[in-house]
Amino acid sequence: MKIAFLGPEASFTQLTATQLFPNEELIPKVNILDCFLAVQNNEVDKAVVPLENSIEGTVSMTLDYLYQTPEIRVEAEAVMPIAHHLMIHPNNDNDNTIEKIYSHPQALAQSFHSLNKNYPDVQKQEFASTAAAAKRVSENPDRKIAAVANKFAAELYGLKIINDNIHDVEENHTRFIVISKTENSYQNEMESIGKKTALLITLPQDHAGGLHQVLSVFAWRNMNLSKIESRTLKTKLGNYFFFVTVVGDWNNVLYINSIDELRAIGADVKFLGNYKEFLLES
Repeated sequence: MKIAFLGPEASFTQLTATQLFPNEELIPKVNILDCFLAVQNNEVDKAVVPLENSIEGTVSMTLDYLYQTPEIRVEAEAVMPIAHHLMIHPNNDNDNTIEKIYSHPQALAQSFHSLNKNYPDVQKQEFASTAAAAKRVSENPDRKIAAVANKFAAELYGLKIINDNIHDVEENHTRFIVISKTENSYQNEMESIGKKTALLITLPQDHAGGLHQVLSVFAWRNMNLSKIESRTLKTKLGNYFFFVTVVGDWNNVLYINSIDELRAIGADVKFLGNYKEFLLES
C-alpha cells in the first residue's frame, strides 16, 4: 500500500505516517494539495496531512481541500507532541552570524517569541516544511542560515542543534488526519483514545438565525461538538462552510438522522467519516 505525506523526509508528517503505517511505502509530497491530488488520482491509497496545531490553530489548506475534493474521506486522526529546535550547518561555528532562519509558517509562528527574543534582527523566511528548511541548510554549508525543525531532521541532514525546545508553549501538539477515498478502512493495533465524526456543512441561504438553526440540530440530540470552524467559500464576503467534529460513535439513530434534518432545513452536508483517534509518540 502506498501512503503519501507532506514531505520531505523528516517532516513531522512523516514521523506521524511512520507510526500509523510502519510497514507501508511512504511517499513524500511537496505540499498539502499534492497529497490530496495523489489520493484523488489514485497514485496512492491514502495520505497523511496536518489538520490543526494547539498553538496556531487549523491548517486552512487542509480544510479547503477537504471541501474541494468531494470524494475524499477521513479514515483516522492522530495527535503528536511537537518540539522545535534551531539548527545550523556544522561548518558554522555558532549562532552569532546567522543571517536568515527558515521553517514552515506554523513552526515559525509556534516559536515566534523565542526567535524574536534571541534573534531579533535575523530575517525569518517561510518554507514549505520544517524538513525542507533543514534540507536547505544542509545543502548550503557556506551560507549563514539556520532552520527550525525536529531532531530527526537534524540527524538526517547532519545539522547541529544550537537551541533546543524553542517552541513558545510547552504543550504543543499537532493533529493529523488520514485521508482516502474510502470510509473506516484504517486498521491499526494501537489503542485509540476515542472516536469522532467529521462533517462539512454549508448553511442554507443567509438569514437571521441560520447558524443557530443548524446548531440546534446537534443540541437537542445531546451531540458533543469538539470543533466547529468556518472557512470562506471564496465566492464573496459572508459566504462560508463549516467544519464540524462530533465526539463518539455514529451508530446512534439520532446521530444518523441529524444529517437528514440538516438537509431538510436547506443545509448542504458532506459526511467525512466516523474514525478513531490515536495519540502518538513525539
